[in-house]
Amino acid sequence: MKFSIKFFLFKLIILPIVFTSCKNLETKKKPNIILIMADDMGFSDMGAMGGEIKTPNLDALAKKGILYKQFYNGARCCPTRASLMTGLYPHQAGMGWMTAADLGTESYVGELNHNCMTIAEVLKNCGYNTYMSGKWHLVSDKNTNQDSDKNAWPLQRGFNRFFGTLLGSGSYYTPNTLVTQNTLIEAPEDFYYTDAISDTAINMIKENMETNSPFFMYVSYTAPHWPLHAHKKDFEPYRDTYSAGWDSIRLQRFRRQKELGIINEKWILSERNPEAPAWDSLSDEKKEEMTLRMAIYASQVEVMDRGIGRIISELEKEGKLENTLIFFLQDNGGCAEFISGRNQDPAVLGTDESFESYRLPWANASNTPFRLFKHWTHEGGISTPLIIHWPEGVVNSGRMSDRPGVLMDIMATCIEITGAGYPSQYNGSKIHKPEGESLLRSIKNESEKRESIMFWEHEANRAIRSGDWKLVLKASEMYPFDGRWELYNLADDRTETNDLTEIYPEKVKEMKTLWEEWAQRIKVYPLDNRPWEKRLNDPKAITEKYLKVKLTE
Repeated sequence: MKFSIKFFLFKLIILPIVFTSCKNLETKKKPNIILIMADDMGFSDMGAMGGEIKTPNLDALAKKGILYKQFYNGARCCPTRASLMTGLYPHQAGMGWMTAADLGTESYVGELNHNCMTIAEVLKNCGYNTYMSGKWHLVSDKNTNQDSDKNAWPLQRGFNRFFGTLLGSGSYYTPNTLVTQNTLIEAPEDFYYTDAISDTAINMIKENMETNSPFFMYVSYTAPHWPLHAHKKDFEPYRDTYSAGWDSIRLQRFRRQKELGIINEKWILSERNPEAPAWDSLSDEKKEEMTLRMAIYASQVEVMDRGIGRIISELEKEGKLENTLIFFLQDNGGCAEFISGRNQDPAVLGTDESFESYRLPWANASNTPFRLFKHWTHEGGISTPLIIHWPEGVVNSGRMSDRPGVLMDIMATCIEITGAGYPSQYNGSKIHKPEGESLLRSIKNESEKRESIMFWEHEANRAIRSGDWKLVLKASEMYPFDGRWELYNLADDRTETNDLTEIYPEKVKEMKTLWEEWAQRIKVYPLDNRPWEKRLNDPKAITEKYLKVKLTE
């Protein structure tokens, strides 16, 4: 493995790093920045959030930094990545839906457009070397071939170095669209993607030591996104843990979350999802299979955590940890998608012969104490812990923060901390202004207040959070989007168990109006709730009915 990754990086380092410095700003004292993202990981999975999965390195980062309990993502893989990388709402960056299809409007082209800048582009123009290891998922699926348009590939969007994959998912052993720089390659023997991402990140840190410049690094793991691929030696120890079943695991996590101060004592654990059977209702054979699924999932998280530990060790070895700002977050809530292909025999689970997911009931446990999952804009879909670790910058480390925040705040924070410029035009295109709020005052322990309102839309699922109030709608599976708005006071009820729409109709009306104004400004319309396969089969056929859809009761 290590030889293979060194080989990949040999191909990288023959290319020179080119950048322009920020005017009137020293680069020597600027912090290095490492942005780490996990894929499809539930709110409560890591130990610091109440989970039983072994994540000592993430837990240590949280304990020595700041753990944000009310941070939000974009509910889905590539919309989240678009917001994270650009500091904009996904629709502004061209990723209103997914990379799988161009839906025919500027908000839904399915890859990063040219009206945005990535963090890499911004910091590269401020004297930073820029590196990426892992999943990109911000280029249209049709542009992932060697001879395709590469305008939205990482090197074309600000990164000096890139090793990783372009698509949203794939085998951990033989991944599709594996790329070094701009060249598609095949995985060597004994390859495991999570380890390769970590190994490459470490080698990039070593490479940067040969320069006098700070670096920005985006480490984008696919773990623990399906398929369930892990080595037996890693998942076997978890079998006993998960033989207790999802009902017991949810209760254990909920109790620990209260003990840790992750959740408020007065919040109620949401009910088990209606589609999840009681654990005790399963046959012994089914229990064994489902135990194995969660054991594999947990080991995928643990292997990622080990890699993060090795990255931290390398920073310590090079004397760079103290002035390196590390972010860690997740792209959406736990994933309830039913994925099943290749060989479904439990005997081959974990190997490249299988292609399976851990299923809805375990996703329900991963998202303890919240409702719903990836895709939706209820708390289970959009909540992520955020860890910030920066020994030279964090004031009063080892604390938890209740400051609400959202993906776009990462760009704003990077801009303020580095003094980077953010132009109104770039490469001949007009650039949208960043939408986030810097976290620097929170990092300095000066303020925990958020001024602006947060909004969401994905596949016609909608939400708005203003202060402690949240209005949220789960879209109907059928046109004409007849889902019902729900109103919650998150200070009293973040698990969304007590709908207040009938008690506060004026608040509902006020927040609906704000959401509508935002949707018009961001160009969310036309709302499109067609099933996945219909979008793929006829991506641009948004009918006149869809174009006329507006926010209704």
